Amino acid sequence: MVLAAGKGTRMKSALPKVLHAICGRPMLWHVLRALHDVEVSEVVLVVNAELEPHVLQIAREAGHNHVRVVLQEPQLGTGHAVQVALRALESQDGRVLILNGDMPLIAADLVQQLLAAGPLGIVTARMPLPSNFGRVIRRGDRVVRIVEQRDATPSELTVDEMNAGLYVFDEPKLRAAVAELKNDNAQGEYYLTDAVAHFTHAGEHVVPVIAPDYRSVLGINDRVELAAARVRVNALLCEHHMRAGVTIVDPATTYLEPGLEIAADVTILPNTTIGRASTIGAHSEIGPNARLQSAHIGEHVVLTDSVVVDSRIGDYAIVGPWTHVRGGSVIGTGVRLGNFVEVKHSELAPGAKARHLSYLGDAGIGARTNIGAGTITCNFDGKQKNRTEIGEDVAIGSNTSLVAPVKIGDGALTGAGAVVTHDVAAGERVVGNPAKPLPKGT
Repeated sequence: MVLAAGKGTRMKSALPKVLHAICGRPMLWHVLRALHDVEVSEVVLVVNAELEPHVLQIAREAGHNHVRVVLQEPQLGTGHAVQVALRALESQDGRVLILNGDMPLIAADLVQQLLAAGPLGIVTARMPLPSNFGRVIRRGDRVVRIVEQRDATPSELTVDEMNAGLYVFDEPKLRAAVAELKNDNAQGEYYLTDAVAHFTHAGEHVVPVIAPDYRSVLGINDRVELAAARVRVNALLCEHHMRAGVTIVDPATTYLEPGLEIAADVTILPNTTIGRASTIGAHSEIGPNARLQSAHIGEHVVLTDSVVVDSRIGDYAIVGPWTHVRGGSVIGTGVRLGNFVEVKHSELAPGAKARHLSYLGDAGIGARTNIGAGTITCNFDGKQKNRTEIGEDVAIGSNTSLVAPVKIGDGALTGAGAVVTHDVAAGERVVGNPAKPLPKGT
């Protein structure tokens, strides 16, 4: 049961709190992914009306296909959220795992520890004081009750063991406990934490599981905490890849997302962002100042100061500096792309080169063809995009404009400044505006 109906007013945002991104994924995704990793088979999401349209897609992306969404309106506290969720479910034997949707740093192994604790358990953490977290009041090794920070006495505020907001409860016992909840507290809400005192009074033993690192159970309440969580998640992602054999020169300026495939012996240089299920082959060097989104990079690639989005780069290619590859482009083995070259929805065959100041849009470029500086494929006629097809071993002169649709045959040549408006035959040489064939023997 994931409690995600809170408005998150301290975020000061029109976007629901748990939809704010951390390393490329919504905050809620990280919570759901941890549940997926411990093989939780059924998830109940308690949400507000603004969040409701988004959560099923997030759940699917996190690997959950069996999700029930329960609307909590109005929001009267965590205890009320559980009451609403339980009313939507049939009573059954078993246990209910409960956690908040704003805990993106939660680790799957901590959830597993809690599940192994028994029928009634909570996660606690030793935290620096002062803290806004609820205090865990113990009697020996037993948790007696949890006191919210606003309701705590001065002596209780000195307790440094905090409630993490992660619980496992026997389902029938939980139903009985939440039915008894009262809202006579500083916030006028129904606290789920009061269920712990109910269990204690009933003679039950609530087992505390102490988180080894309090940072793993921190909730997010504002954008300062959001930024801190992002730093922590990113550091863990960098650490994961470095331990798998990736060299990350400066993890503090390398920004990763979950789900990346980066081979051993890849080097990532500073100020590089890699996201959306990108893959990088062995021995490639990425950065500095690079951005990859849904990019698939081959082996032994050197990519410097460049952007690759929704595209593929073949083995041994050299890309950059200041190259932009996008729109489903496919860059072949050993291709060279250089300064201020943009490639959009195009395919460059092995050995092709475009080293300077060119736009190649909606084009197919043959093997070993050289694109001169300042070349443009004029792919838009005011109504639709058109293709440019350039054959193998072609030499495109500097400042050539190729007005699509147009085909350039194998071994052809265009002179500097040519404006090509008609097809060019294989081996033909054309110059001028509009481009015309040179006389034979010239």
